[in-house]
Amino acid sequence: MALRSEVHLTRKLWHMGTGLSGLSIYNHFSLESRDMGIYLMALGLAALLVEFTRLNVSSFNAIVLKVMKPFMRESERNSLSGFPFYALGAAISLLLFEEKIAILSILFLIFADPISSFFGILYGKDKIISNKSLQGCIAGFLVCYILTFAYGSYFYRPGVDLLVFSVLAGLFGALSELCSIVIDDNLTIPVLSGLGITAINILIPIF
Repeated sequence: MALRSEVHLTRKLWHMGTGLSGLSIYNHFSLESRDMGIYLMALGLAALLVEFTRLNVSSFNAIVLKVMKPFMRESERNSLSGFPFYALGAAISLLLFEEKIAILSILFLIFADPISSFFGILYGKDKIISNKSLQGCIAGFLVCYILTFAYGSYFYRPGVDLLVFSVLAGLFGALSELCSIVIDDNLTIPVLSGLGITAINILIPIF
């Protein structure tokens, strides 16, 4: 298992692959956003139950750690892993926000989180707060900006409005990742960025 300060590419690929698989299932079966949200909420709660069980039953914990070793951090050996929060964060977004906004906030979670972490670990020389760096924050902003512009272009004619919208959404995405010093970023990124994008969409209707 890797330390938080290590790049841990396998975990990052797992993070992105899991999210993209979920979105593929969602699109393939043409599920309603509310239904997908309920399924993910159930998955997240079930995962929490598994987590609490493994943390209280050493033999079960040993099995889980052996199977999930390539994807877990050393710090998660005796603490909750990120997966339950990943499912719950996506579920809350789908249940709270308009579908297009929820999907965009989940895309932030899928890509911005691991990429900002990657650049923060490799190039993060200027610390902002805790283990968050300016370089990682800029990488997260750029990823969220590009995702918003690309995703928004599918629904809205590219122009100044979409550029401004994308910049503001990118800022909310980067800030939501910074807030993870208090709450797991798998929750803060989709929920806080979803709230931010919803507010921006009132001022600049894109979705």
